[in-house]
Amino acid sequence: MTAYSLYIVIAFVVLFLASSFRILREYQRGVVFLLGRFWKVKGPGFIIIIPLIQQMVKVDLRTIVMDVPSQDVISRDNVSVKVNAVVYFRVIEPEKAIIQVEDYYAATSQLAQTTLRSVLGQHELDEMLAERDRLNVDVQSILDQQTDAWGIKVSNVEIKHVDLDESMVRAIAKQAEAERVRRAKVIHAEGEMQASVKLLEAAKTLSKQSQAIQLRYMQTLTEIAGERTNTIVFPIPMDLMDSLINKTKQKT
Repeated sequence: MTAYSLYIVIAFVVLFLASSFRILREYQRGVVFLLGRFWKVKGPGFIIIIPLIQQMVKVDLRTIVMDVPSQDVISRDNVSVKVNAVVYFRVIEPEKAIIQVEDYYAATSQLAQTTLRSVLGQHELDEMLAERDRLNVDVQSILDQQTDAWGIKVSNVEIKHVDLDESMVRAIAKQAEAERVRRAKVIHAEGEMQASVKLLEAAKTLSKQSQAIQLRYMQTLTEIAGERTNTIVFPIPMDLMDSLINKTKQKT
């Protein structure tokens, strides 16, 4: 009985020592409670925990990549879209992450979903599609501010997809096509306006010299004569005819 009791005592001591020694990695911290009250944060490395008196909760300090499920969002211009995102965050104060919130991962996930719907619902569809960088910063700043009490730092938020239904895709395609047609018409009108200004300047310059007008007519006649046409109708200005008549009268 004495040897049996000795074996029991030795086994108990071994188990006691095994449960007392802990090794935490470089990216881990241990939040230690003494008789239920927060005591200190230990780690990394080799630490000793007194069983039954002290309890320890491990916390990972590495950056966590959390995928935000697709959310139904109604934009400010009443367009229904599905948006999903990814959030990058990490624990910077382990004691707050354990004491202030029951499950910091689940709490951050739910907060990210509601914040994403709230922020995007304040913007129109065109802003969601064209200004993602600004929306990412808005969501990130709100999340970082609200999770600060939990000892969590939200470093980045990225909106991955903005999914539209088929009818809205067709409407956007029609809108883009109409915009391209409008731009083409504006460019054509601007070209016509610039050409009319240049033609007016040329007409003013030619009107100052009658010989210049005659040379221009001759040049035009030469260009038309080079084409494969049977009949050429070429208008002759009256001032040119007057000069020819005057010269004929002078010779006679």
